[in-house]
Amino acid sequence: MGRLILNADDFGLTAGVNRAIIELHRAGVLTSASLMARAAATDEAIELALDNPSLGVGCHVVLVNGEPVLHAQNLPTLVDQRTGRFYPTPSAFLRRLHTRRIRSSEIEAETAAQISLLQSRGVRLTHIDTHKHVHVFPTVLRPVLRAARAAGIRAVRNPFEPEWSLRATHGAPWLRRAQMRMLRLLEPTFRRIVAKEGFTTTDGAIGVLATGSLDSTTVSSLLRNLPEGTWELVTHPGYNDTDLARVRTRLRASREIERKLLLAIAPQDRVEFISFAQLAPEETRHP
Repeated sequence: MGRLILNADDFGLTAGVNRAIIELHRAGVLTSASLMARAAATDEAIELALDNPSLGVGCHVVLVNGEPVLHAQNLPTLVDQRTGRFYPTPSAFLRRLHTRRIRSSEIEAETAAQISLLQSRGVRLTHIDTHKHVHVFPTVLRPVLRAARAAGIRAVRNPFEPEWSLRATHGAPWLRRAQMRMLRLLEPTFRRIVAKEGFTTTDGAIGVLATGSLDSTTVSSLLRNLPEGTWELVTHPGYNDTDLARVRTRLRASREIERKLLLAIAPQDRVEFISFAQLAPEETRHP
């Protein structure tokens, strides 16, 4: 039997995203959500997390397209000093990362600040991941894990999509499919770092290729082909409302589609739904 963490990203982005996540969790579908520490509806998301302790909650570390917790002056290489915000696109972030213009110490400090903000509000964090999956890159992964370990977190998203899942995902653009396969070249390094730092993770993430195009056919295909092991289905449900219209995101109409199709998921005989809390050793679950 395969084990599946059904996780929703962007908890705290808007009230409509929060509403969708809690509705899906209470319907018995979502087991986990990744919470942004500094977003428009973070305060509400924290209260909802505390009111729904059966929902596993991780820190969705934002290093791209968002507002830092630390003051921008303390993050001279990570934050655009003209705006006081992170650089708006993954490509801008990666250009700076690959030319060594982003200090590892700043990534670690900001990650620690985001984790601390959530933990100080009483949120028991089950795992860590990153907005736009930027921790696929070793120079981001190492400082993120250092900050997480210091805060008592021992589970991290494996952001790499396995070959069986890529084959089971229909209708994705060929360019994105090629990008997913290229990124998988980094997976052995990811696994070595995760093991060295004492973290646990899944066998892979599914649904990443289908981000923005996830539909009922793809979900059915992924669940039907789910092998033995532990996997994470990465989703982005929400309500496409006026709040979302003010957010810089390519995921608008797709959030409504995902919310509705996830509500229709029936119990799976061959799949056990779990959260990241069931991955980490018992002594590290509640820092």
